[in-house]
Amino acid sequence: MASNSYYDIDAILTDAQKVPCTFELTVPGLGYLDGNAGQDMKQGTKVELPLWLGEMLAVSSPAAGFSMATLDLPAALSARVVNALKADSCTVDLRALAPHFFTLGARMLELFEEEEMGEILSESFKARAKVIADQAHNPRGALGEGADFLRGLDESERQLFRAAHDSAKAVRLWMAENKTK
Repeated sequence: MASNSYYDIDAILTDAQKVPCTFELTVPGLGYLDGNAGQDMKQGTKVELPLWLGEMLAVSSPAAGFSMATLDLPAALSARVVNALKADSCTVDLRALAPHFFTLGARMLELFEEEEMGEILSESFKARAKVIADQAHNPRGALGEGADFLRGLDESERQLFRAAHDSAKAVRLWMAENKTK
């Protein structure tokens, strides 16, 4: 998973993911966020904004007891996706939902109290990590029946696959070198 380092490209790309926001106040001159340059952003308007901006608007409180906007969970973490993960996480194409799916999930869990979702994401990552390790250690796995699964990996899973693949390759090389001695 991506760290929250200022220079971490995965954290930057995760924060750029679009999330649904609803404006709680009318904001003068902010209509360009909704494609209405020069107009006001009306109260109740729903727009998709980058996570970093939506979070900033949600935590700002220009009026007593009101934030400028509220955040909702993105489509990548909708009830339909969560149910699919519960049913069989290995059949879900996470990359199509969000290239940084698990880091997006972790960021959203920082903002929302969704204990069940946290457990589901954790269990999904563990189940998928087993398959990733199997595919990485099987020289034919990435080329055969596992190819579709590997195409659907999010970025953190791709990093895991590369690390497991490189370690398996190093072990095979070491075994070949020591076999000849």
